[in-house]
Amino acid sequence: MGSLRRSSSSSRRRSSSVWCCSFTVPPASPDPRGYSKPLKSTNPPIASAASFHSSPSPAATAAAKLGRRILSPGRVSPIDSESDPPSLAPLPEIPSPPRSSSIPDPEIPTFVETTGDGMAPLSSMDLRLRLRGRDGRFLVLELDSRVLCENSEVLRKLVAGSGRPEEEEGWREMEVEDLGAFRETIEMMYVEEEELMRGLARAGVSRSIDLLEVSSKIKFDRGVVACLNYIEAVPWSENEEEKLKSLFERCSFDEDFTQDILARLPGSTSGSEDLAVHLIQSIVDGANASARKDLQSLVTGLLSKSSVYQKDPARLNKERLYSICDSCLDSLVALFEEALDCNVNGAGASKETKPLVERISKQVENLNWLLEILIDRHMAEDFVCSWAGQKELIRMHQRASPMVRYELSRISASVFIAMGKGKLRCPGEVRFAVLEAWFGPMLVDFGWLKRCSKGLDVTVLEEGLGQAILTLPLKQQQGLFVEWFQCFGGKGTECPNLSKGFEVWWRRSFVRTAEARS
Repeated sequence: MGSLRRSSSSSRRRSSSVWCCSFTVPPASPDPRGYSKPLKSTNPPIASAASFHSSPSPAATAAAKLGRRILSPGRVSPIDSESDPPSLAPLPEIPSPPRSSSIPDPEIPTFVETTGDGMAPLSSMDLRLRLRGRDGRFLVLELDSRVLCENSEVLRKLVAGSGRPEEEEGWREMEVEDLGAFRETIEMMYVEEEELMRGLARAGVSRSIDLLEVSSKIKFDRGVVACLNYIEAVPWSENEEEKLKSLFERCSFDEDFTQDILARLPGSTSGSEDLAVHLIQSIVDGANASARKDLQSLVTGLLSKSSVYQKDPARLNKERLYSICDSCLDSLVALFEEALDCNVNGAGASKETKPLVERISKQVENLNWLLEILIDRHMAEDFVCSWAGQKELIRMHQRASPMVRYELSRISASVFIAMGKGKLRCPGEVRFAVLEAWFGPMLVDFGWLKRCSKGLDVTVLEEGLGQAILTLPLKQQQGLFVEWFQCFGGKGTECPNLSKGFEVWWRRSFVRTAEARS
């Protein structure tokens, strides 16, 4: 017996194998994908699944002698793609329990691997379907042609047509992309609606999309509707969303069943331009400082051109953005007028409103955030012109308390840093206008900016301010650097340190000029 087993085992290793799927008993595979668990049917199977796992029966002994072994469903053995599939050894008849003649419906499928040279009898099934995968593997399904004809228009035509000359009677052949998905789609034809939806839930969205594609190709309408209903009712990951979108580009479905799914796919909504401006306006008007900062960070990331969410960055309406900026500037002017009235009359802020300093800080933060968005969209040059022309704010800056006036220099700091880094490519007269207007207030407020930086890096400010001055003509640079020199000599560290920029200007103005003359 030992030698016989070794010989039989060796023979099985040398022989090729194909899948033969006999739709006779419920599958009991541990495969976690959908339809790997036993499927319910209104019809009792011809042979129970226990007959494959209990003590050896005469049929099982006969199968062992023929070198056959029965496996759990879902296991596939690849064969050499360069050779044709071998013929199948005769399948031994498996005893079936008595069956009522009043139940003629088809049985539930189970899958077995067969080896040998003979052809197995079709038993109660009348069709063998040989599937050739794109990867070169084969899968043979024993099917009830009546079930196929009732559920699939494509398979009905296949059954009705004659086989190829080299095929034997009762055989048909198809080429499919995914053997497993095709097999599971055929299983869907044998189950009731309730169990079908449970199977899709076990399979998950990604696998259901595969089954939807197969069902669509073979025109299995009940499978298409079930897959669409399941997919529409559950959440998708981004990968599943892309997979589903790709499928909808390749296949067409009934609009009545797909409209809800299409409404969830990108491109089905109107442009984001108006919505983005509306969100920006909502953040500017927000009352909670902590929430406003979180939302500013969120929207900035979503709208940024470097964002992973922006494959094709949405356009923003420049006029509407500048309208929001103008509104913030008008509010800032009104708040400084209120601050001056408080200084003159000694009146404090109303108990019903937030402190004046907090309200001024809010508008400054709004303007700096809007400037950041405009710079990222390359639309900030007009903001520099607008800030350079704020003569009323410049006038009130001289009279306001240092506790509030330094807030204006926070906006100037953002402009100077962007200019020094080359992010604002304004004409020379615009650059000089904004520096001439706000350079003096910056020298006065620098000490407060150091103590109340609110996220501002003063070292970056010093570097950016020096570089911004160096973009001007040499005579204009001289006026600004001389003003800084005098201020720095009197205030020291309360004044920005522009020594590096001053040295560059000096060398260009005198050392190199002298060298050129000589």
